[in-house]
Amino acid sequence: MAPILSKTVLMTALLALPLAAAPVLAQEAKPREVISVTGDGESSMAPDMAIVTLSVVKQAKTAREALDENNKAMKDVLDSLKSGGIAERDLQTSGFSIQPQYNYPQPVDGQQQQPQLIGYQTINAVTVRLRDLAKLGQVIDQSVTLGINQGGDIQFTNDKPEAALEDARKNAVTEAVKKAKTLSEAAGVKLGRIIEINENEPRPLPQPAYRATMMKEADAAVPVQGGETTYHVSVTVTFAIEP
Repeated sequence: MAPILSKTVLMTALLALPLAAAPVLAQEAKPREVISVTGDGESSMAPDMAIVTLSVVKQAKTAREALDENNKAMKDVLDSLKSGGIAERDLQTSGFSIQPQYNYPQPVDGQQQQPQLIGYQTINAVTVRLRDLAKLGQVIDQSVTLGINQGGDIQFTNDKPEAALEDARKNAVTEAVKKAKTLSEAAGVKLGRIIEINENEPRPLPQPAYRATMMKEADAAVPVQGGETTYHVSVTVTFAIEP
């Protein structure tokens, strides 16, 4: 028959188990020592596409009249853009509104007067992706002639910016590594391997960096400059600190 352990011996054995495992658990839970830095990189390239917003604004006594006038002007603009070689996929209505217009009389004997309806205003906006930058000035000039009377915001960009983004990422990582080396040397610690790399979101929209060269245009009445488009990338890199 196997010997029967006393309650005292059994309790002592059970109490000893957590104590023996405690140093191992503490060692596994020890936080890893790291350095985490953020690097920013950018790269520029000449744009090959412009995004232009053009609007027709019309006012009339009635909403019907304002809409009819607006429709005619916008149709002429769209027909002209299409006949100029701009594809349907590069034309998109980006805004439309019909708003009443009021006149606000001056107060009489301190009493506020009721606003007077004087007409209606219609706004129709179209966003154009222009893939031939040499035609940009001509497109703006002709659109204004046909009825465009608001807008003209231009964003220069690239149809395929992957090459510039790749260079910007490399530059961002290079800057992060440089920062980490500086911090580790200043702190008197040894920089270890890279544990994690994250590209930060959202990525900023491309920003135009204008330069002095004028784009060659055939008969453009509106002078425009393409400049360069600069793409920005930010990354966070985490390094281990070696003991």
